Amino acid sequence: MPELPETETIARDLDRAVRGATIVAVSVSHADVLREVTSPADLSARVVGATIGRCWRRAKLVVLDLSTGDRLVIQPRFTGGLLVDDGTLPDVERRYAVVTWTLDDGRRLHYRDVRRLGTVSLMDVERFDAYTGALGVEPLGAAFTGARLAAVLGRSRQAIKKVLMDQRQVAGVGNIYANEALWLARLDPSREARRVGSEPAGRLRDALVAVLGDSIAARGTSFRDYRDAAGGRGSYSAQLAVYGRAGQPCPRCGRRLIGTHAVDGRATVFCAECQR
Repeated sequence: MPELPETETIARDLDRAVRGATIVAVSVSHADVLREVTSPADLSARVVGATIGRCWRRAKLVVLDLSTGDRLVIQPRFTGGLLVDDGTLPDVERRYAVVTWTLDDGRRLHYRDVRRLGTVSLMDVERFDAYTGALGVEPLGAAFTGARLAAVLGRSRQAIKKVLMDQRQVAGVGNIYANEALWLARLDPSREARRVGSEPAGRLRDALVAVLGDSIAARGTSFRDYRDAAGGRGSYSAQLAVYGRAGQPCPRCGRRLIGTHAVDGRATVFCAECQR
């Protein structure tokens, strides 16, 4: 967490808010989040004076293209996020800011990270392409078809859910949306991936795209730390069918939902009646 819908929401917010702004200063309070640069001074030297271009997402990464040809690549992981601060951002939201970029209009862009498990990298395009080259297909892209997913699943003996969350196979999907998509597609998360046929794979593809799209429309899922770029919370938690609802009735058939950590070591919630 954040997963694809949350990072997509942040990237879209930033594209509207800071595209075209120029970075005039950088401050780093905790250098342990930095990657691909030698020091805070190195980061500052390479980005001060750069204008921010397109802000976009790849997998669970937020990417800011700079006029220098470099890219700021932020991986929020569990508790990270990016906040645009025009001076009205509540102090509580600034509390865990570890990197701050000051913009030419006086606003600041904070990378906040409660547990400092995320990373802030600066890469040229060649390094970025190498870094992301091993990532799988984007589930919101045109290449993500039922046939493509069937081929991915057909190569693995692992549980379907584990394959969905493998970033080398499908980019951006984490635990929340894997649970939700498998419930919507009526597939047992523990079923061996290679034993999923083309028709169920097509259902799963459609379910995953639907779930991700609905979550983006709701600006993501907030339980504790996730915030959008303005500090707002996502509202998709109100639409979750299974995630976080172990022991409650299945919204489809009413049977008690099962919670387990046996599938992939992460919390898995499913309906034994609906999902086969």
